[in-house]
Amino acid sequence: MTAPVALRRIGSQPRLLTGLVITVVVALVAIVGPWLAPYGENDIVGKPFTHEGSWLGTDYLGQDVWSRVLCGGGSILVISVLATALGMIVGVMIGVVAAYAGGWLDEAVMRLNDVALAFPQILLALLVLTAVDQPSWWMIVLLVGFSHAPRVARLARGVALGIVSRDYVTSAEALGESRLRVIMAEVLPNMNAPLLAEAGLRLTYSIGIVAGLGFLGFATNPGAADWGVMINENRLALLVQPWGVLAPVIIIGLFTVGTNLMADGIAQLAGRGD
Repeated sequence: MTAPVALRRIGSQPRLLTGLVITVVVALVAIVGPWLAPYGENDIVGKPFTHEGSWLGTDYLGQDVWSRVLCGGGSILVISVLATALGMIVGVMIGVVAAYAGGWLDEAVMRLNDVALAFPQILLALLVLTAVDQPSWWMIVLLVGFSHAPRVARLARGVALGIVSRDYVTSAEALGESRLRVIMAEVLPNMNAPLLAEAGLRLTYSIGIVAGLGFLGFATNPGAADWGVMINENRLALLVQPWGVLAPVIIIGLFTVGTNLMADGIAQLAGRGD
């Protein structure tokens, strides 16, 4: 697909375009925010919970809320994107292999997958993180990513079941193509639209889980600015100085809305078959 055609398809879908704009803006805030912040993320600029400093006032230590919002999104976004990518890769591999193999292997893999689906995602993460003194970023990536995999596998298997029995797959097998090549060249390219929509939803959940872990005290760097940690730190003064809580909540909410709109737009494009 050429770039002009892709842009035209995006422009024809208002949900996708709106979600893309919101997501890109929030991502840019997280990426370039540290260079735009009027103060350092740990600089004391006034008394706690006052309107000193910049326009959003100060937090529980007297640090500038706006500066910490600008500095606090990078780690959440990076961990969420990596966890989503890991969950999608592992889940798609499990689902497609199960659908293509069929028989007892499909049945065994899916039953184990159902067992994994029974565990709430954040509960699994908390179970492991409570056993370590200080969680590392890669640990959270693995926990969140592998918790996504069973849900992605269920979707990938359902989509792949409608593809593996088609004529072009059968023809490739008759020509002596290896199973790996059939999966990579014939099955996966025809799953793009639903998998992209699922990736948008998984990214939304990743943001929520990672921010929730930060709120519960499982941040990778407790001293650094973090949107989830900010909500927990400043919640006791919500009525006195609400921006310490509302600012990170709003930006997390905007990112969630943006990724959900993107997922809906991709699903609608796939349904229209443009």
